[in-house]
Amino acid sequence: MYNVEFAHAPNLKTVIMVEEVLANMKKSVITIAELKRMLPKQVNHYTLMVILEYLEASNKIAVSLKGISWIANDNPALRKAIARGLEL
Repeated sequence: MYNVEFAHAPNLKTVIMVEEVLANMKKSVITIAELKRMLPKQVNHYTLMVILEYLEASNKIAVSLKGISWIANDNPALRKAIARGLEL
């Protein structure tokens, strides 16, 4: 799943920065170009791709032809409902 030898390995601070921008974005879908403009610091394109690949594999984002959407939900009530099998 993950390439062991990264040419552009992100550090934790960069991963958290990208994650926070995506989690707090106003739109439901954002393009990579828009994401790059929203980031407080410039991130290498290939490093950003590694981060997005990781976030998608960990089910925090969904990547489609239209762009990137934040899908992670940390709501404890929702997690309980899902665990109990409650139909919403």
